[in-house]
Amino acid sequence: MAILRASEMREMKADELDGNLTELQKDLMKIKGVLASGGVPENVGKAKEIRRTIARILTIKKEEELKKREK
Repeated sequence: MAILRASEMREMKADELDGNLTELQKDLMKIKGVLASGGVPENVGKAKEIRRTIARILTIKKEEELKKREK
């Protein structure tokens, strides 16, 4: 899964964001599993990027929800 910019995410539909979110969460789980078993993931910095991207997606989803409530 490619790391997306916030501007790219804002152009996506809600179901696309949900799909990306679940895929990123699966990737993060795999990396955490490798770390928990004492291994070294192939890309150490990827976990940090994934966590940040997940946070961006959740933030954008919350912003859209608040916009709908205001209307």
